[in-house]
Amino acid sequence: MVLLSKLRNTLAKNGVFLSKVTADDALAQFFRDVRPVAINKPLIRVGGKSDGGYLTPDDLEGIQACFSPGVADTATFEHELAGRGIRSFLADYSVESAPIENEMVSFEKKFLGDRDDGMYMRLETWVREKAGEAGNDLMLQMDIEGAEFQVILDTPRDILRRFRIIIVEFHEMDQLFDRDGFRFINQVFQKLLGGFVVCHIHPNNVDPVWSSGSYAVPRTLEFTFLRKDRATATGETLAFPHRLDTANAPERKDIVLPDCWWRDV
Repeated sequence: MVLLSKLRNTLAKNGVFLSKVTADDALAQFFRDVRPVAINKPLIRVGGKSDGGYLTPDDLEGIQACFSPGVADTATFEHELAGRGIRSFLADYSVESAPIENEMVSFEKKFLGDRDDGMYMRLETWVREKAGEAGNDLMLQMDIEGAEFQVILDTPRDILRRFRIIIVEFHEMDQLFDRDGFRFINQVFQKLLGGFVVCHIHPNNVDPVWSSGSYAVPRTLEFTFLRKDRATATGETLAFPHRLDTANAPERKDIVLPDCWWRDV
């Protein structure tokens, strides 16, 4: 998807699309589906104040382990989880080791993907190996540079629902404006929305915002999901940014979540 995305983005700047532009009614339904819901658990920030920190529901008590594919040069998120007694499993083939030394953190030199070989492993394989039959009290924090779509589609629903909280950084979201890209992205989100509610969205300010008509799409977005059996909607109206949101790149102005993602436009 990455190479195709680059070509599409280059052409789109000149108003040329490889397929057809996504219909407005399809976009409108997508934004209604993914609209964040106010829940009866407050959001807290786990990790640092810039990249690597995420907002999550204050529902960490009893979580047995966090699976965290995609390793950067900091691990403030996993460090804080360790302080709460939550073990973290890290994985990334592009680095040699975890950026943290802690008995509660382990590392595997593998990419997450849709196969099991010397370089890749499936999320299902990883969870079954590390968590066994530990139950449905896991957490997933995933930032794998575009591979997240393929991984989610590959992972059985019963494995996904073993995670109480899922935090994913989605890349190339501008492909929502391309009809073929929209179908692929929507399929991923519909799979997640079958078992989870969206409780927070934050744009990553490293990448730009793409616009078409009434809709604006930050190219990279951090989503926080809570499993439906843990979520009670309060009916309150959310506002963005959240008071705990901070810019991923502090030297740049943060991106405010466009209105189409959280209210009618």
